[in-house]
Amino acid sequence: MASTPENVLWGRLPNRDTAPSVVVSSGDVVTLDTVSHEGILEDQGKDPRAYFSGFGVAAEDVLDDAVAIAARVPHDGPGPHVVNRPVAVHGAEPGDVLKVEVLDLALRVPYGVISNRHGKGALPGELPERWVGNPLMADYFNVGGNISVFTSVATSGGDLVGALPGPVPARFPLAPFLGTMGVARDTSAMVDSVPPTDAGGNMDVKDLVVGSTLYLPVRVPGAMFFVGDPHMAQGDGEVSLTAMEGSLRATVRLSVVRPGEGGAPQQTREFPFAETPDHWIPMGLSDPDGPEGEEQGTDLDVAMRDAVRHALDFLTSDLGMPEPVAYAYLSAATDFHLSQVVDRTVGVHATIRKSDFSF
Repeated sequence: MASTPENVLWGRLPNRDTAPSVVVSSGDVVTLDTVSHEGILEDQGKDPRAYFSGFGVAAEDVLDDAVAIAARVPHDGPGPHVVNRPVAVHGAEPGDVLKVEVLDLALRVPYGVISNRHGKGALPGELPERWVGNPLMADYFNVGGNISVFTSVATSGGDLVGALPGPVPARFPLAPFLGTMGVARDTSAMVDSVPPTDAGGNMDVKDLVVGSTLYLPVRVPGAMFFVGDPHMAQGDGEVSLTAMEGSLRATVRLSVVRPGEGGAPQQTREFPFAETPDHWIPMGLSDPDGPEGEEQGTDLDVAMRDAVRHALDFLTSDLGMPEPVAYAYLSAATDFHLSQVVDRTVGVHATIRKSDFSF
């Protein structure tokens, strides 16, 4: 599905009233073009060809759909993200689980952008404020007065890497994933694209690469699956505000799991859960209601406790471990990671090794 202006929303997520762009059957494979918000935002000039040409990007290497979105799609939501209008899955009903298998994530452009904006990130009020007026930092400020670091894609030993600018050469491996995957919430209210919720959304869990599976609780008929916020690489925490943001072509398989059928952890009727070939990944959020609350809770302690409870529930309900043993296992053998600390509702996720249970 192309990211034409008719097929995307900007700054908001689908709700129960959003018309789907396409209807598919359970088990179908869908390919979705995504467009990064970086390079089209107002503080970057809202003209991606002009913006990226400043970094030596040829006009033909700027996506036509990014240009069209910047020019024609109203930025009518409070968030920055461009998301696809939803994919409805025939027969999906509230109480079901949508199983999302990530089959492929291909780079659409050979570059990305990492940003830090005033009042946001892990150090609001400190950065980028202390760089203002420093001539050595002037090249990193965009036209709106925020920091945007253009990062090119290069190769190293046959692998794709991000290559940072500046006097100190620094390269890091790419691991593309979709920062945003979710299903529509059962509301007619505007749904902000920034905070993740118990229906998914902007979770920013970097483990959701090719080969991973995400389980989402269906809230409305058809599930209304959407994607966005494509990332080429991210560190746990995403501390500056964004990851290496860059447009991707995503191919996923969408399958409906009915109650009692098996094939999805029990907690996925109410909360997202992921897995990779090597790990089960229970998740925790500081405020699962997200934008429906008056204020988003940002307490990492709350997110951590939520992740521990979900991990404990998985080990006891799905694997059958006694609770004292499961709690001991989590303490001795499971890592808990900061998914992100920058989306108002903060996230923590656990990585439980499958190999510990397969001998």
